[in-house]
Amino acid sequence: MKKVLLAILAITFSNFVLAQESPTSPTKAVYVELGGAGLPYSFNYDFRFDKDNINSWGMRIGAGGYTLSPDGDSFFSLPIMVNRLYGKGPHYFELGFGATFFAFDNSSYDYCSNGYFDQNTGEYICTNIQTSTYNFILDVDGSPSIMGTMNFGYRRVPVDGGFTWKVNLNPIFNNNGFWPLFAGIGVGYAF
Repeated sequence: MKKVLLAILAITFSNFVLAQESPTSPTKAVYVELGGAGLPYSFNYDFRFDKDNINSWGMRIGAGGYTLSPDGDSFFSLPIMVNRLYGKGPHYFELGFGATFFAFDNSSYDYCSNGYFDQNTGEYICTNIQTSTYNFILDVDGSPSIMGTMNFGYRRVPVDGGFTWKVNLNPIFNNNGFWPLFAGIGVGYAF
């Protein structure tokens, strides 16, 4: 897993090293997104395949996650999407599709969901025991897992680069269903 992440980071940052001149319009961006394809949140790098045309196909790669405590919940996501920008600077419609790989601490635990207090013994008697399992809006079969993602939204990219932001609708799906109303908002820097 570490080798795969290192390879992805090497490919991502090789674009920075190979760039000789910056194009007239910004075709790269780094941003943080709340919701969206990274699920709870993600840090992303977005670039256009045509380095001279922002109004073209591109790709985003990100990473997100959290750990609540050493023995608590943890989550890691890796969104990868192909996207296309349509419009004229600084206003663009963004259309994309891809997948988010994610892993989480899938330990389940039992808890009492219904019961009563016995007056004679002074004990609580549980009549219904439930097992908690993980889901993220849609049921998830286990960890690691993959969630399909789509992207329909607005992206504002200044013609000379700088502060950029986006708002998008991100339908998600897996083998357990489809959720059309997931959304995301992102802020970052275009260059």
